[in-house]
Amino acid sequence: MRRRRFIAAAIALAVVVGQPSSLLADTPGERTRLFAALKSAATETEGRMAENAIWHWWLDQAPTARVREAIDRGMERRESYDFEAAEAAFDIAVREAPAYAEGWSQRAFVRFLRDDIDGSLSDLETAVDLDPDHFAAWSGMYHVLMRIGRTESAVAALSRAVTIHPWLKERGMLPPDPDARRPAVRGTQQEL
Repeated sequence: MRRRRFIAAAIALAVVVGQPSSLLADTPGERTRLFAALKSAATETEGRMAENAIWHWWLDQAPTARVREAIDRGMERRESYDFEAAEAAFDIAVREAPAYAEGWSQRAFVRFLRDDIDGSLSDLETAVDLDPDHFAAWSGMYHVLMRIGRTESAVAALSRAVTIHPWLKERGMLPPDPDARRPAVRGTQQEL
């Protein structure tokens, strides 16, 4: 009897440990807390720490273990410059979790790397529709729109990203705005 309980407990633990943390209870208000920390970061270092925490949180929001595995595999393949396999992995994530913004954002990046500009832009638009605070998708949109010569729209996308993430690395790419119609760029080149 004790042995059966031990085996049952071991199996239960293995199931829990083997799942992405999004399948476990999420701390109420975690997203709000993470984005508040990002917005209020007083230094570049604090901003990077908050950004990294948000990246982990975004990845942990994969709705199933299979989707998380597809995202991880796609990122691994992208880092190895196997963009075709990376896109195939992200296709699985998007197909199985169409409401998961990070799947769309990751696929957009690899599509951009493969010069599929229309596909990349479409994926980024979906990502920001699903998660309007996805600063990486807004930043990616800036790069795509600049590539196709839509400068005004690109600057608007990057301004949106910097509104969400004042320490975004690309913030220095924003042109001066004498009318201050966008948020002030925090930090200086010396701090980068």
